[in-house]
Amino acid sequence: MMHGEASAAWRLFTHNWIPVGFMAVALALGLTLTGFSLKLASMLLPLGAVALLAGAAYAIASRRYSRLPFVLGTTAQLGLITALTTPVIYIAAAANLPMQDANLANLDRMLGFDWPAYFHFIYDRPALVPFAIFSYAMIGWPMFGVPIVLGATRHYRRLQQFSLACMLALITTTIISTLLPAIGTFHEYGIAFDPLKFNPGNYLIQVHDLPLLRDGSLRVLDLMKLGGIITFPSFHAAAAVLYLWALWSVWWMRPVALIANIGMLLATPMVGGHYFVDVFAGIGVAVLAIAAARWIYHRLIEGAARPALATVPPAAAVPAE
Repeated sequence: MMHGEASAAWRLFTHNWIPVGFMAVALALGLTLTGFSLKLASMLLPLGAVALLAGAAYAIASRRYSRLPFVLGTTAQLGLITALTTPVIYIAAAANLPMQDANLANLDRMLGFDWPAYFHFIYDRPALVPFAIFSYAMIGWPMFGVPIVLGATRHYRRLQQFSLACMLALITTTIISTLLPAIGTFHEYGIAFDPLKFNPGNYLIQVHDLPLLRDGSLRVLDLMKLGGIITFPSFHAAAAVLYLWALWSVWWMRPVALIANIGMLLATPMVGGHYFVDVFAGIGVAVLAIAAARWIYHRLIEGAARPALATVPPAAAVPAE
């Protein structure tokens, strides 16, 4: 049985299924109301993994309190909302709203940023290119590493706030990128590169898939072949802030989190083909998502617990000595 912070965190974990359900409904509506279809076979593995993790989390939590329910349950939620949101992003991109690359590039120039110069500074130094690609790829491991670290160290409240903030940031970037679509810097500036020297794999998926979505050529979605096609705001930048905030509560993880996530922020403009304003917007989304997650926890979870405590008779509230 859970007590104290663990019990409150578990209640927030239960509430965190709401944004997951929201994305499930969004995907169902998108598939129903549009000409898109989803290869169900591509969903079997992620859905099966999520079912196993979530089932194990609830089974363990119902018997005896341990760290495992938080690790397994949070991993299941984050994995599921990612699997649901990715095809939703593709369906939303088919809205074919006006591209915003010229406006984003102009905003960069107004702020004094020169993206081509930044790209060539790294590209012309071959020793830096692998570090940039590696740093950009760091978005993957914390999605599973953060639940393990925070669960193992009993930072349950921070873990559930992190999970909710990730979901809110992902939903927000999906909505904004739908309204303000862009294909990215390489296309806008007409910059070519040697794929043997520099291979921004995820950006190449975006350059290939986004035009096909907009002209109606791509309508059958295979989850295993989809990539991130969000330009503005950058979810990579949002993720870097979310990961750093989450792991900052564990003192011995601070140096690793600081180096890894600053590296990801610095690599995002080049490897992700992002404008600098994409990065700033992603940081802003993360800050607001964290603030919202903290507010929801204090308002809905702690706030709901206070009236219950207030109704406990004094004799029952204070244990006898």
